[in-house]
Amino acid sequence: MSNLYTAHAAATGGRAGTVRSDDGRLNLTLSVPAGMGGDDGPGTNPEQLFAAGYAACFLGALGVIARRQKLDLDPASTVSAQVGLRREGLSFALDVELQGHFPGLSPEQAQALMHAAHEVCPYSVATRGNVDVRLTVR
Repeated sequence: MSNLYTAHAAATGGRAGTVRSDDGRLNLTLSVPAGMGGDDGPGTNPEQLFAAGYAACFLGALGVIARRQKLDLDPASTVSAQVGLRREGLSFALDVELQGHFPGLSPEQAQALMHAAHEVCPYSVATRGNVDVRLTVR
């Protein structure tokens, strides 16, 4: 099986370093949040990057599902991701909440759409059974 697309990125310096994609489109400084004992500097962090990627990917999956179901998804629709990092024994674990806002859809339609997208989104598939993911509608 071949990939439709493969992203390439490299990190230098760990959580207080940098990340850069091979094409240079992504080139970011990283900072450790104060809640993790860091200086809360101006850079982003892996959890923010994961949240941004998951939210964008999930909204894309929602669009696919909406088209399949012949639903009109308002262009103002949004998905927000909250990604938490917690200690779990000697290791660390992620915790995710995806919040959807879908103007024009009933809460029941929106929740059903969120659950259907959760079945096909690559981030959801990758984290299934390993990361606690909660789906909510605002």
